[in-house]
Amino acid sequence: MRIEPYVFFNGRAEEAIEFYQRAVGAQTKMLLRFDEAPDPPPPGTMPEGSGRKIMHAELRIGESAVMVSDGYCGGSTEFKGISLSLTAADDAEAARMFAALAEGGQVQMPLGKSFFASSFGMLTDRFGVGWMVVAGV
Repeated sequence: MRIEPYVFFNGRAEEAIEFYQRAVGAQTKMLLRFDEAPDPPPPGTMPEGSGRKIMHAELRIGESAVMVSDGYCGGSTEFKGISLSLTAADDAEAARMFAALAEGGQVQMPLGKSFFASSFGMLTDRFGVGWMVVAGV
C-alpha cells in the first residue's frame, strides 16, 4: 500500500509542474488534459475555455509520486495543515532545493542544522504548498 499526495492547483497546474521540474527535478510521467479525456466533465463544472487545463498528471520526485491537477479551476488554492517532506541526498542538495522552492514563496524556518538533521528548513512555495526540506537524518 502507498499514500501519494494529490495536489489541486485550481488552474495553475502547468505552471506548478514547470516550477517543480526546475526546482526539484520533477519528471512528468503522465499528463492528461480535460479536452483529451474520453468523457467530458459534467456540464457546468468547468469554466469556459478550460479544455487545455490539466485533468491529471503524475510527477516523479526522486522515488516518490505526486499527483497534480487543475481541479475545477475555481480560483485560489489553500493548502492548510499539510506539507510535503523532501529528503535530500546531502546538505548541498538540500540548500539548492530549498532555495529553488523558496523562490517567490515564503520561508517559515530557514534551512539550518537541527538536533535531528544536518539540514532542515520549512517554507511555503509560490503556489502555497508547504515543504519541509531535510538532509543528514
